[in-house]
Amino acid sequence: MYTEQDGKIFIAYVRDVLRSKLFLKKKSLILDNTEKRGVFVTITKNGKLRGCVGFPYAVFPLKQALADAVVYAAFEDGRFSPITCDEFNDLKFEVTILSKPQEFSCKKDELVSRIKVGVHGLIVKLGVYSGLLLPQVATEYSMTSLEFLENTCMKAGLSKDSWEKESCHVYSFEGQIFRE
Repeated sequence: MYTEQDGKIFIAYVRDVLRSKLFLKKKSLILDNTEKRGVFVTITKNGKLRGCVGFPYAVFPLKQALADAVVYAAFEDGRFSPITCDEFNDLKFEVTILSKPQEFSCKKDELVSRIKVGVHGLIVKLGVYSGLLLPQVATEYSMTSLEFLENTCMKAGLSKDSWEKESCHVYSFEGQIFRE
């Protein structure tokens, strides 16, 4: 678990990384954390989503994962046009540090009751399709466990009841969330 002070450092770091990319300036902050962690960086502008990208699995050191995630969220999230210099001062950042995803090991008819809204994030995988929703999404949109699961399926490009198929794999993870 990270402290609130750690979270402030993470937020300052992703802000600094994006500032350096937008304004072609040298980064002023250094993050020494080399622990491998899954992360997501969410960028909002005036309370509306402006970009969200991350890495669900711990394949990169934290400093690299955060730096890459904020750059991809700002410039590569296909739902939005790239962020511009003019927008920078209006942006807010959220960093979510993820636990290792674990596949639910229960029968399909027990799955919905095992999902803890506001605690679990979900990953749904079926064939080449995969979708992920962070834990905070369910609470922000007042979803039930079933609605959260269905929306994760739809995020994967699947029908909302795809989780019921035997070949569908559902994973949960937890996230430590830091916001500006």
